[in-house]
Amino acid sequence: MENLNKGKILIVEDEKSMREVLGILLEGEGYDVALAAGGIDGISLLNKDIFDMVITDLNMPKVNGFEILKKVRETSPDTLVIMITAFGTTESAIEAMQLGAYDYIHKPFKIDEIRLVVKKALEKRRLREEVSILREKIKTTYEFGNIFWKNPKMQELLNIIPRIAQSNSNVIITGESGTGKELVATAVHNLSTRKGKKFVDINCAAFPEGLLESELFGHMKGAFTGAAYNKQGLFEIADGGSVFLDEICEMSINLQAKLLRVLENSTFRRVGGTGDIKVDVRIISATNQDIKEEISAGRFREDLYYRLNVVPLHIPPLRERKEDIPMLVEHFLKKFSFAERTVSPRVMKLFMEYPWKGNVRELENVIERIALLTDKDEITIEDVPHEILMFSEGAEHASDLTKEGVDLDSIIEGMEKKYLLNALKSTDGNKTEAARLLNLSFRSLRHRLSKYGIK
Repeated sequence: MENLNKGKILIVEDEKSMREVLGILLEGEGYDVALAAGGIDGISLLNKDIFDMVITDLNMPKVNGFEILKKVRETSPDTLVIMITAFGTTESAIEAMQLGAYDYIHKPFKIDEIRLVVKKALEKRRLREEVSILREKIKTTYEFGNIFWKNPKMQELLNIIPRIAQSNSNVIITGESGTGKELVATAVHNLSTRKGKKFVDINCAAFPEGLLESELFGHMKGAFTGAAYNKQGLFEIADGGSVFLDEICEMSINLQAKLLRVLENSTFRRVGGTGDIKVDVRIISATNQDIKEEISAGRFREDLYYRLNVVPLHIPPLRERKEDIPMLVEHFLKKFSFAERTVSPRVMKLFMEYPWKGNVRELENVIERIALLTDKDEITIEDVPHEILMFSEGAEHASDLTKEGVDLDSIIEGMEKKYLLNALKSTDGNKTEAARLLNLSFRSLRHRLSKYGIK
């Protein structure tokens, strides 16, 4: 089995004694070491596996260090390469660095020297990976833990998360799109003993089956069309940490079987690979679908569901926890640097009545849009997007429904005409600007004006 915890290193050296000394030294430091007795063996191993680092002699018969470096750049661009050179080949070593080598070491070298170079190089590589993952996590829309929820169901959820985070049990999060499932997953990881390790996430709906398997498990060069180099998958990258599989129900049945294998024995194979890779990851999954219906329809494996559903968490939609809306509005105004703005009581009433089908994400987008388009200290009814106003007026008419019924077409036409006139009035008759305010194309606006005889 492969162990990627501290680092996997390939040593390419045709001199047996040098090769064995380096192998013993680095294995003693806790690295997973593979040995190649020259360039040809090195190329063979690079075709079969992915390494964090390659240490190669520069001058070797048949296949030299430059060719090893070229192969690494082609198959695994993130792998570090350190050249071992004789004193007379310094210029060649510098050339190798210009071609992408990380560093070079002169023969004869001191044990402490190579130990330090390897340690610093791999630490730098890990730091680069962590920065990359952190940049992805910065995309998070709002800070789950910094908000005080008034809704009892949300308070209960906040109380549960710290307890379940301390275990290694798999977690499945359910809820509509936009409710904050990724934030809950991040909170579970950050409050767990794995918080110092990596948290990687992937939306299963964003990839076709073949590419999703490659993203999760990695692939070898040439495994499929477009596989130009060896690639580590998210499960390898997250070893010791957590993997968040969003929209898990979008995963194909075939790939579900491979995920089940990871859950059962913590091993998998890269696409096109032959060796088993062992990892230690916690799986947090999420879906906005009824997973039991998916099982009944034969689209989701029941055995996989029971493996994933050790700890179920459900996030209620925003329309079921409207007491949280004022707090969220205040939070988003602060987030977008408009903390000094206030919201009029009438606008807040509209927000409380609106169904928010897009949940918290939709509310955030509305607040951002309003805050950017108004310079006033107080957000008033004139600043509210027309779709919220339309819903409010439609709800008022619906409350007037009697046994005799109503003329729905007439009501809708009246509302539409009213908004067309208001948009033209607020833009001094500028049709292009009015179309923008109503989120219509210019052609659509012109058609509607003609329909109602508005000139």
